[in-house]
Amino acid sequence: MDASTLVAPVDPSALAQVLRPFGEGEGLPREAYVSPAVHQWELGAFLDDAWVCVGRAQSLDQVGAQRAIRAGREGVLLVRDRSGEIRGFFNVCRHRAHELVQVGECVRGGQIRCPYHGWVYELDGALRGQRRASEPRGLVPVRVEIWRGFVFVNLSGSAIPLKQWLGDLDALTAAHDLESLQIAATHSYELVANWKLVVENYHECYHCPLIHPQLCRVSPPNSGQNYAGAGAWIGGPMQLMADVETMSFDGKSGGQPLPRLSPEQRRSVFYYGVGANLLLSLHPDYVLTHRLEPLAPDRTRVECQWLFHPDAIAAPGFSPAYAVDFWDMTNRQDWRAVESVQRGVSSRGFRPGVFAPREQAVYEFVTRVARGYRDGGWARSPGTA
Repeated sequence: MDASTLVAPVDPSALAQVLRPFGEGEGLPREAYVSPAVHQWELGAFLDDAWVCVGRAQSLDQVGAQRAIRAGREGVLLVRDRSGEIRGFFNVCRHRAHELVQVGECVRGGQIRCPYHGWVYELDGALRGQRRASEPRGLVPVRVEIWRGFVFVNLSGSAIPLKQWLGDLDALTAAHDLESLQIAATHSYELVANWKLVVENYHECYHCPLIHPQLCRVSPPNSGQNYAGAGAWIGGPMQLMADVETMSFDGKSGGQPLPRLSPEQRRSVFYYGVGANLLLSLHPDYVLTHRLEPLAPDRTRVECQWLFHPDAIAAPGFSPAYAVDFWDMTNRQDWRAVESVQRGVSSRGFRPGVFAPREQAVYEFVTRVARGYRDGGWARSPGTA
């Protein structure tokens, strides 16, 4: 970001209140949730300049697979090239700027063809039949890295390496063997709420006894723990009830335990917020992801996916419904809550409050946001800002 847009358009005195010690610090000010100017600033500083998760590598399962997505303020075309590598390009034809693939669509082919005038590119982005080597007309690349089966892009090209950005999260998630898991179900939602309210809600179970009675029957709502460590993540484990195998309506698993987990890890669900747009919930037998796409100050698209070990999916009679139905209901309970909060923060009567003792992870998140507003974003790891 240039110098004129480095600092977010948020009152510095309000940020000072957010950054006071836990127990004294307040929540983010109203403009963080309702201002179009703040929303546009966030798309640049928290998404374009940092790493953004754009899905699983599994969605590009064959050579020639092409998928167009939105990331921050840009359209990106992801392509599996002839060597099997996933590449990223800005979704713009070099001829007359038509989008190469419509956002949300996935196509297959041995070449990338613009639907406007038929210009053709190789899977590595090179223009087919280019006449003058001195004037390259290949597609403009986007920085792409893969972490444990998740595809991340950095639109500005300025972020630190992904492994460094994630910090300790790689070791914390290693036993769940995320790269081996496969997508068994996908649900999409569109919320009338700011993306940060979704993240804040995810980071606390203080609200669970009132709006999640089913969840509280399988996991004690006061069992949360937050880890300290380097990297662009916040979170930690919650325990399962003594007679419970996993998060489902009856506490029973319809799958198989992930094979590398220790007995202690099989008694917990690990919840991590990663950067600005990935929520990663690691269960003993499956992994649930929430991938956020901020659409407007008061609108967020959420894609949820349920990942299982291939042996579980291949088992006769397997269905992911025991996990999908439980979390779909829990999601919808949360969506009603965060949409109500969005209406509340939009009120002229809204004043930021002080966090309760069980909301420390929410405090960690909003202070990272406030430091990003003050310092120009998350191009470095938020954990080192």
